[in-house]
Order: sequence, then structure tokens, then C-alpha cells
Amino acid sequence: MNIINKSWEEIFKNYSEYDELIKLNNDIEKQRETKIIFPKKNEVYKVFSLPIDKIKVVILGQDPYHKKGQAMGLSFSVNENIPLPKSLINIYKELYSDVGIKRENGSLIDWFKQGVFLLNTVLTVEQAQPASHRNLGYENFTDYIISEISKRCENIVFILWGGYAKKKIPLINQKKHLIIQSAHPSPLSAYRGFFGSKPFSKTNEYLKRVGKKEIIW
Repeated sequence: MNIINKSWEEIFKNYSEYDELIKLNNDIEKQRETKIIFPKKNEVYKVFSLPIDKIKVVILGQDPYHKKGQAMGLSFSVNENIPLPKSLINIYKELYSDVGIKRENGSLIDWFKQGVFLLNTVLTVEQAQPASHRNLGYENFTDYIISEISKRCENIVFILWGGYAKKKIPLINQKKHLIIQSAHPSPLSAYRGFFGSKPFSKTNEYLKRVGKKEIIW
């Protein structure tokens, strides 16, 4: 497991199914010999290069983008100079509508560096096979991670887009964190409550209220 900040080591080791996670990683690496799998091996755990005590916001995705060159280890983000996926186009439309910021580059690494934890609930995918690595064991692990963030951190904004993400609400202590939820930004559902939901301004209003530095979106 590459690119893990030391602040996560104890949390990983305390995961009750840690041995199964190691086995899953080994299985995925074996599959790379005959299949194209995203993201690259050294980017699968990239999100964990952000120290847990630096997290301000969690944006939860499902599984990585499945088209060539897109997935880079952070949910909804793509590598620079890659055409924007449709969900990210809609995220940027809402960003502009909400706070007046225009973005063209699809890399969200600047958000990540400010404490936006861009977590996919499934960490790998086979090329052109969306959801191909669901139910292999990643979800148990990322559920555990969400619970640990809820337990160990204070005043985190959890942004949950779509029904799948909303199922994670029971893992989050709402007495000490803010949950912002809406429809998913995908073209199929963006007009059912994502557009106009103002997640970016709501996040910064909350961060300001609890004495944290706002995100420069």
C-alpha cells in the first residue's frame, strides 16, 4: 500500500479485516498482469497521503473513473489535461452558480491539499467496466475509514451526493459533524436536487462558524 501518511498507520492496522485487505490488494495486483486496472498501483491509496488531522471536508464518491487516463486516486478528480467527465462538469456548473468560481482543469489536487478528503468507497476498477470491483471488500474498509474520521475528528463537513453516499449517514456522528446531502451530480440525477444545493458555500459557512480556514474552491 503506497502513499499512506503515518497518521493512518495505526488506523489501518486496527482494521478488523486488515489481512483480507492485504489479500485483496494482492489479488488486484495479480489481475494487472492480464487486465487494465485504474488507478495506477501507486495511486490506489493516494487519498491517505492527507494526514487525518488535516481533514476538513469529506467528499464521497463511488468507484474510480473507468476510462483511460482519468482515475488518479481521488474521487471525482482527473489528471490534468484530461477532458472533464460529465459528473465533474456538473460539479463545476454548481460551483460557479454557488460561489462564482470557474474551473477548467479537472484535477482537484488543490482541494485535497486544503483538507478535502476525496474518498471513493471502492478503490479500483477495470477499464471500461464500471463498478467491476464492487463487493470485493473495499466497501467494508472505507466504511471503517468513514467511521474512524467521524470518531477521531471534530467539525468535519461530509458531502454526500446520491443515494449510495447517503447510505453512509449512520457511520457519521451528526452531533459533531455537518452532513450536506443532495442528488448525485451525474447527468441522470443532477437536475433532481444537485443543482442549486449550494454545497460549497454551505461548507465554508460551517467551517467559518467553527473557526476553521475556509476552502478556496
